[in-house]
Amino acid sequence: MIFVVTRVLVLGAGFGGLELSTTVAQACGPDVELTLVDQADGFVFGFSKLDVMFGRTGPEQVLHRYTGLAGPGVRFVAATVTAIDPAARRVETTAGPFDADILVVALGADLHPEATPGLLDGGHEFYTVAGAFGVRDVLDGFTGGRVVVGVTSTPFKCPPAPSETALLMHEFLTARGLRDGSEISLVMPLGTPIPPSPEASAAVLAAFEQHGIRWYPERLVRALDPARRVALLSDGGELPYDLFLGVPVHRVPDVVAGSGLAVDGWIPVDPRTLETAFPGVYAVGDVTSVGTPKAGVFAEGQAAVVAERIVATVRGGTPDAQYDGRGVCYLEFGHDQVAKVDVTFRSGERPVGGLEGPSTALVADKTAFGTDRIRRWFGRDWIPTA
Repeated sequence: MIFVVTRVLVLGAGFGGLELSTTVAQACGPDVELTLVDQADGFVFGFSKLDVMFGRTGPEQVLHRYTGLAGPGVRFVAATVTAIDPAARRVETTAGPFDADILVVALGADLHPEATPGLLDGGHEFYTVAGAFGVRDVLDGFTGGRVVVGVTSTPFKCPPAPSETALLMHEFLTARGLRDGSEISLVMPLGTPIPPSPEASAAVLAAFEQHGIRWYPERLVRALDPARRVALLSDGGELPYDLFLGVPVHRVPDVVAGSGLAVDGWIPVDPRTLETAFPGVYAVGDVTSVGTPKAGVFAEGQAAVVAERIVATVRGGTPDAQYDGRGVCYLEFGHDQVAKVDVTFRSGERPVGGLEGPSTALVADKTAFGTDRIRRWFGRDWIPTA
């Protein structure tokens, strides 16, 4: 009897890569040889970047190093992916080549602050880990003034995050006695803060009005003029600022763009199965054009479906798991108030979403969301803001 091991190669160890690797390794054991590749030191939740940025916790508290992965069946390789051949399912990395029977691309979106004129010289981006951690030091020395939070292009990850940032900035400035002498403005390309959920959008806009946060919808920040300290908007308007916090341009990673996987900037996949045009190759998360927002909870949900399909394949069955487009995310309102938004995106249908909160009770719910995943993926207990 010949014992066949299925080689599963996962590129990217974010929400999608971690969830898929953990699930497949646990379910299949020695029947799979699972390799997870990522160039970063560790994993950081998106909400943890804001926690560090606003001084709620420290950088080391929120960085979950990949050396601590819990899955005994997961081989982690710290490397940069340099080439992908989806037809041959062969990947070149700085740690050498890898061949796969099943390949999963979960490399996310790369961020390009340099693509917005003036952003690097005149402002700060807070969407990368390094950027958010760096803004923490900037805020430590900020004495108040005109704060502009602005989105520079579409699509962008985690659509609620700019609104959260504006609300947390209000809390931050209030706690320091700087709010009366400051202004907060938010520039976004969306018509409402959270389009799939009218309830959530209404709650956010009500909070903006309550806290005096200026809302500029259906606009982008096209450039900064560092000399004049103004943000140049897509409608021709200008906003003066003393502190600019920008959501940078998002693009598919260069290695994906050069692989033949991407079409019109992102990887097209079957919205139900997450299969690409190449047999045995899946893609999940921000790197795709699946039709859901670019957010970790959606990458996790997609990865769970792909994991089920891989497990069925390894066991000789017919994969039948399908993605339902549902995701639950938490929305920070500041002052110990958190809301939960439950949204569903189905191909060809209008997205729908509901709202729970905001309330203090959901703070614990959000904490449990993070601690449960770190326990599952890394095998340890974790308190987000200890």
